[in-house]
Amino acid sequence: MPISDVARRFGLRPSALRYYEHIGLVPPPRRVGGKRRYDLEALRRLAVIHSARQAGFSLQEVAELFSGFKDDARPSVRWKHIAQRKLVELDEAAERIERMRGLLKNMGRCQCDALEACGDNLLRKLCADAGVHRHVVQG
Repeated sequence: MPISDVARRFGLRPSALRYYEHIGLVPPPRRVGGKRRYDLEALRRLAVIHSARQAGFSLQEVAELFSGFKDDARPSVRWKHIAQRKLVELDEAAERIERMRGLLKNMGRCQCDALEACGDNLLRKLCADAGVHRHVVQG
C-alpha cells in the first residue's frame, strides 16, 4: 500500500509515517519504483501505534512498548506494565482537573471588587483546607 493511502487510513501525514520510520517505530518499507510500499505487518504495527496514540501514549511510550522489553516479553505483559504507569498519570491528571474545576466554579461566583480581595478569599480557603483557622494578611 502506498504511503499516501496508509497516511489517509490512519489520519496521518506522510511525513509522520516517514518520521515513525526514522525513529524506528515502523521498519523501513520495501520500495517499488523508489516509492514506499507498506505491507500487512507494517499496517498491523501502525494500528497498534495509532490505538496507543489515541489513548494518550507518547511516542516514547509507544517505542518502549515495541522495544523497551526483553524480546520474549509477551504483549500482554508489555501493555500491563505501561498501562499501570499511564493509569497513575491519569489519576493525577484527574485530580488536577477536579481542583481546576472547583477553582473555576469559585471564581465564577466571585463578587469581589478588587483582585486583592480575591486573594484574601483564596488565602482564607487555603488556610481552611490546610486546617489553619486563622491567616495573616500583611499590608
